[in-house]
Amino acid sequence: MYVIGLTGGIGSGKSTVASIFSKLGITVVNADQLARDVVEPGTPALAAIKERFGAAIITNDGSLNRRKLREIVFADKVELDWLEQLTHPLIAELLVKYLNQAKSPYAILESPLLLETGQKELVDRVLVVDLDENSQLNRTTQRDNSSEETIKAIMASQMPRKERLAAADDVVDNSQSQAIVEAQVYELHKQYLKLTNKS
Repeated sequence: MYVIGLTGGIGSGKSTVASIFSKLGITVVNADQLARDVVEPGTPALAAIKERFGAAIITNDGSLNRRKLREIVFADKVELDWLEQLTHPLIAELLVKYLNQAKSPYAILESPLLLETGQKELVDRVLVVDLDENSQLNRTTQRDNSSEETIKAIMASQMPRKERLAAADDVVDNSQSQAIVEAQVYELHKQYLKLTNKS
């Protein structure tokens, strides 16, 4: 399976771009969704998180309080490393499974940490959704209802914009209108079909 890695900083518009590919019939495997799946109630990973951070990290319905966990781990590198060592191998296992099941001409692996983790080894090309840092910050604080400090800490934990762009094979400029973003994706789709000899 030919795999395109779709990445970008927090709030850059990865989901918007992924949904356009999805409408074109392309399988999108979302690493963030799998990160949620591996800590569902009843999973060993959630039990380990509860043991480390205490019962307060679990909501009334038994699920993970992701916002609270995010505030803890992005304020403490040791805790972030611990969490990543627990969840990244579990996520990688699911990524491989779902990418192998894809039936479309190529597949998209959508991941905010594609370039920061071993996930980049799973892809043939890297597509970066790009947006300036101020727009990222504004979009994310509005969307997630998180503090500016937490969002800035997340941005600081991700690869710097300049490095991310340097690692890209393709870039979608998401500072443009929705119509222009869609046009960029359609062009890339045609290019990817050619690369996989499915055009």
